[in-house]
Amino acid sequence: MTASPGVRDTTAELARGLERRLDDLAGSGHRVEDLRPMAGGASRETWGLAAVRPDGVRESLVLRRDPPSEPRPDEMRHEAAALAAAARHGVPVPRLRDYGSDAGVLGAPYLLMEHVEGEALARRILRDDVFAAARRVLARDLGRAAAAIHSIGPSAVGDDLAPDGMHVLWQRYVETDVPRPVIDLAFRWLADRRPSPVPARLVHGDFRLGNVLVGPAGLTAVLDWELVHSGDPMEDLGYLCIRAWRFGGPRPVAGVGSFAELFEAYEAAGGGHVDPDRVRWWQIAGTLSWGVNAIFQASRHFRGTTRSVELAAVGRRVVEQEHDLLRMIDEES
Repeated sequence: MTASPGVRDTTAELARGLERRLDDLAGSGHRVEDLRPMAGGASRETWGLAAVRPDGVRESLVLRRDPPSEPRPDEMRHEAAALAAAARHGVPVPRLRDYGSDAGVLGAPYLLMEHVEGEALARRILRDDVFAAARRVLARDLGRAAAAIHSIGPSAVGDDLAPDGMHVLWQRYVETDVPRPVIDLAFRWLADRRPSPVPARLVHGDFRLGNVLVGPAGLTAVLDWELVHSGDPMEDLGYLCIRAWRFGGPRPVAGVGSFAELFEAYEAAGGGHVDPDRVRWWQIAGTLSWGVNAIFQASRHFRGTTRSVELAAVGRRVVEQEHDLLRMIDEES
């Protein structure tokens, strides 16, 4: 089946915009070839492309762009700054080639990055033989990557960075105007038991299987920094370990590793002492977070903001998170 004329026209226009931008960055004569949408990413468009330099050298690049109907320039600016800071602090990330918030350049705020080899699809990472060795080391790789992320001060990304993930989550839930009794219960339960404050560090905010690339030898890149914020570094460790992000794997860390492997690697890499009780609180908070975000993503479709079968389907995940919330709250009571 071939693309519709509208899709072809949009792709051609985007390719021309990319060629103009590449010429601005590195001299005239660039060509963009093999521009195609890539799977994954419910909140942003992801495009793969080949950039052909004037000397004929081809470079594989990846474009991340807001939907033109939903530009979020501040989030894109924070993500660009986070990628640059992460690279400086030894986090495995794609190299950032360009960033822009002016919709007149590529139609919406965007990031242009170098392509990194690796697999993002959890099903393949957890089951394919080619990743057997990676599965044995992935929990430790993720622990080291998290420690590197948390070595970054929030000011490296911007003084206006959101200071509290739970506050942002509550606001997002309220804005959906979709009341869910279990979600309300979880917010109250967590508020009554919130750990004491700690010095804020940079928090990835969506640190999990599915937002990382994995090669045959282990972790190759940490992706999708759009939820980066300032807060408790244990948030990332807890979120990594929620049931949803095990994708059916039998072990608590990304379906493949143990808490001990994750915590030991994190501490050995300089991430500081890990308090398992604090991680558990954030594990429950992370389950709540995914539940709220599933409501939010589905509401974008049903309100007509961004029509997408994928977004609509995400809504069915809400009840799974509610089940896990009730189970964990009962275990902790």
